Order: sequence, then structure tokens, then C-alpha cells
Amino acid sequence: MPSRRNTSYQIKTLDNLQIKCIIQLFDSINRMTETKQRILDTAERLFGDQGYAATSLRHIIAEAGVNLAAIHYHYGSKEELLDEVVMRKAGPVNAERLALLDRYEAEAGAGPLAVEKVLEAFLAPVFSVADRSPQFVRLMGRMYGEGLMPMIVERHFQPTVTRFTEAFRRALPDLPNEEMLWRIHFMIGSMAHALFGPPNASVDAQGVVQRLVTFLGAGFRAPVSQAAGSEEK
Repeated sequence: MPSRRNTSYQIKTLDNLQIKCIIQLFDSINRMTETKQRILDTAERLFGDQGYAATSLRHIIAEAGVNLAAIHYHYGSKEELLDEVVMRKAGPVNAERLALLDRYEAEAGAGPLAVEKVLEAFLAPVFSVADRSPQFVRLMGRMYGEGLMPMIVERHFQPTVTRFTEAFRRALPDLPNEEMLWRIHFMIGSMAHALFGPPNASVDAQGVVQRLVTFLGAGFRAPVSQAAGSEEK
């Protein structure tokens, strides 16, 4: 009778050297991750407290307790480091904004899309992050003050801005394009002002968003002024 072949899987036992190498690999990965986070945390704090122009890479590495090679290895340059600092928080904010907008548009179906829903989708995620991370708000305020926001918006927010501009046009199809752009501009200014200097620090993020949505919704729905109307012609 032919012998039965053993088809069961055999588990290979690792020797001590292999186990040690695996442990060292994971330790190395953890150290690299911790170094990256320490650099990002330090850069966010210093850029926010001192400004981008006034903060050198050497200042960041001294505060973070890393060497210059670590920054160049992970980020390349000071400008690329700023990009990573911004995107660490802005990436999830933009993703949540678009997800909310998709949901509200789906709920509206073929019917009209309320401008208040577009405003809520745009504002709620950023105030949620601001509530959890005031340091990031300070950073964005500094970037605004140093004139870096147009560059930051172009690099990190342009697809989101384009998507929301289309949504505002759907919500207010009769509003002239030039007037729409002005009102979006005023919306950004109102949002920044509320983020950087709220009159009552005890109001929670949801309360601020509700006030902004009510205020801006009325502004978006307001009739076009005679001066603005004459400019359109």
C-alpha cells in the first residue's frame, strides 16, 4: 500500500538571530515614526509661535532633539516640512468636508441644495480640529499673517475650494459669478476671524459653527447690491 503523503503545512521555527533581527527592525521603524512625529510637533509649535520666516531648521532640530540629517531624510527642506505640517491636519479636514458635502448632495437628490448645508460641510470639520488642536489654529493664523496662505491654499486646498464653489453655485444658481466669488471670499475671512479670535472662548465649536452658518447663510442669500450689480454689467 503506497504511503500517504503529508500535505500539512510545516511551521518554520525562527532561530534566536532571526528573532533578534525582526525585533531590531520593528524598533527601528518605531524610532523613525517617533522622530517624524517629534519633528512635526516641534515645527508646528515653532512655526505657530514664532512664524515660518523666523524659524530655522537648526532651531527645530535643537528643540526636537534630532539631527539635521533626520529632517533632510524625512522632509527634504523647510518648505516641504511646512507642507507636511499643514497636511497632517488639513488632509483629514478636507476629506471630512468632501464626505459631508457628498452626503448632503445625496440627501438633496435632484432637489435644491440648501446653502446652509454647504456652509456646514465646509465649516464644521475645521472647527472640530481647532477645538482639539489650538496649536494648529495658531499656525494657520501665522501663515495668514505672513502672506503664505495663497501658496498653502493652492497646494493643499484647491480641489476642495473648486468642489465647494460648484456646490455654492448649485445652491444659488441665480447669483452672478463675480458676486459668488466675493461672498466665498467673505466666508473665508469670517471663518478665519472666528477661528483666530472668538469673542467668547467658552463657546464650543458646534456653537460657533451654528452662528457662522446662520450669519453666512443670510449673507449668501442677500440680494446683490446696486454697486455690485453695476460691476457685473
